[in-house]
Amino acid sequence: QVQLVESGGGSVQAGGSLRLSCAASGYTYSSYTMAWFRQAPGKEREGVAVIDSIGRTSYTDSVKGRFTISKDNGENPLYLQMNTLTPEDTAMYYCAADQRLWSHSRQGLDGGRYKYWGQGTQVAVNS
Repeated sequence: QVQLVESGGGSVQAGGSLRLSCAASGYTYSSYTMAWFRQAPGKEREGVAVIDSIGRTSYTDSVKGRFTISKDNGENPLYLQMNTLTPEDTAMYYCAADQRLWSHSRQGLDGGRYKYWGQGTQVAVNS
């Protein structure tokens, strides 16, 4: 059974940094596309960053140059380094995984494409 568990969220001042991690089990995660999504109160879920099984990455425009998604082969195969945070980044952040590889990495920012989801970790950025 695939399980995803996020960690690393918290409260930070604007301009600060956080590093989110996603622990995965139950599958060969190196062969999966993995992504970070977020949902702020009253807003729709938004794809933040994706990294697929061949290492292609895509980001939503609002985080380009500030966030970096990465993978490794350890217990926490997915990370999101978030720098220069703003109050607009405040949201619940979720990691997601799916076995498929799409034609364009940006397709991985569509949450409807993912089979597996974590429970989320809260990020709050104070002004």
